[in-house]
Amino acid sequence: MPAPGDRPDGAPEAGVLLAVDLGLRIGWALYAADGRLLRYGSQHFGTRAQLKRAAFAMLSSHPGLRVVALEGGGDVALPWVREAERRSLRVLQVHAGAWRDALLIPRERRSGERAKQSADGIARRIVETSGAPRPTSLRHDAAEAILLGHWACGAVGIGRIGAASEA
Repeated sequence: MPAPGDRPDGAPEAGVLLAVDLGLRIGWALYAADGRLLRYGSQHFGTRAQLKRAAFAMLSSHPGLRVVALEGGGDVALPWVREAERRSLRVLQVHAGAWRDALLIPRERRSGERAKQSADGIARRIVETSGAPRPTSLRHDAAEAILLGHWACGAVGIGRIGAASEA
């Protein structure tokens, strides 16, 4: 039986949107053309050189990508932006407030810590409804990447993303 996010023939389903919560520790989430979450995770890179190699490798491993959504900026964003542009991918670079304003209610946005807790709960619901593997533990950077990707799918017209409360 294929794993969630795989085609019936066992091959991985192609992701079209990759969402990345930037830093030396990244959270990432891969979305299908129908707006479903396929896979997600968190990864730490000890150096900027490792981060640069990882950006190349992650974008190379998903040949069907059309959009890269990035939360954050600065020098940790540059390898992602440059590699995505080199591949003629659409880059959507935003501050966390963009998706938080759309997906969290005002009381959940009062503090960064409260926003992270709320993001965890919503991300778990998105994982549940998507059929993606359930997390044993979900790091806040992966949860935020899941929400960034969910929001970005709606922003660029991928799939049929409804309100976060429906997720």
